[in-house]
Amino acid sequence: MARGPNLNAYLHFEAVARRGSLGRAAEELSVSASAVGQQIKLLEQQIGVKLFRRKGRVLALTLEGEQLFQASATAIRMLRDAQRHLTQEPDTHRLALRVTPSFGVRWLGPRLSDFVHRNPDWELRVDAAPDPTDFERELMDLDIRYGTGDWAGYHVQPVLKDHVLPLCSPGYLAATGPEGDSDRFAHARLIDSSRALCKWDFWLWRMGLKTSANGKAILMDRSSMALQLAVDGAGVVLESLALASAEVAAGRLVPVTPDLPVLAFPAYWALCPGRHLNRRAVRRFLAWIAGQADAHEANVARLATRYGLRIEPLDAGAELVAPASV
Repeated sequence: MARGPNLNAYLHFEAVARRGSLGRAAEELSVSASAVGQQIKLLEQQIGVKLFRRKGRVLALTLEGEQLFQASATAIRMLRDAQRHLTQEPDTHRLALRVTPSFGVRWLGPRLSDFVHRNPDWELRVDAAPDPTDFERELMDLDIRYGTGDWAGYHVQPVLKDHVLPLCSPGYLAATGPEGDSDRFAHARLIDSSRALCKWDFWLWRMGLKTSANGKAILMDRSSMALQLAVDGAGVVLESLALASAEVAAGRLVPVTPDLPVLAFPAYWALCPGRHLNRRAVRRFLAWIAGQADAHEANVARLATRYGLRIEPLDAGAELVAPASV
């Protein structure tokens, strides 16, 4: 039967790999250099590969040693983070949050100072990443994701709606002339966001407008870049007021077709293991962001009135895909 990993040896190995010598690792671990060397020797014997080669007075990792160091450093860091989390003082509050990048920068970021002012004694960590959290391996309390809400095995609740409509700069709109809706989109340069749920093919089909393979489409990986292109007058972007409300409120972007409805559907969700709802930090943040979402909805209603827009709700989980024949 194979022996399990020698955790003490891995601790010594990680210290030597990080510090570059047996002596410095021994000083950090409060043991003798010979004891550290013995643990490295035992580990190399157990796994059957050389982990270090000597360069003068410095120990350098072999290729196999580098691979093992990456894994062991990650594991040790996670254990230390978990220990700090479990032994925190009772009156200390911590929240670790992950969000989708564009939402984090354009919607959540400008509002976070309100949460900080309301909770001045809290430690807050926010990661922006396109992929959902692996809660079994990562020390995260909560994740705010963009999508359809179908994350099986987690507690999932809606946070914010997308209100999607075509937007462009005032100058670009003026340059397109007084054509009708169909002609305007047939000749415009269409800017798409690759990660968006609602894309141009679906929107044009939904509105009953003709599509045109005019060769002038632009596909961007991030909504922030797509919006900036539209602000700079490069074309018409199909985007959400969740991300573009500041530009629309300031007049840097304007609706292209106020007579056509704004499509509204749930798009941003809070997810976490159900047990995380027992954490006061999670409950506090969810209550706070719900209030911010209500304020955002009121702002969207004001923008709709200002531009004469009509909002058309879509069901949660609606298929935002044009038929294949279109």
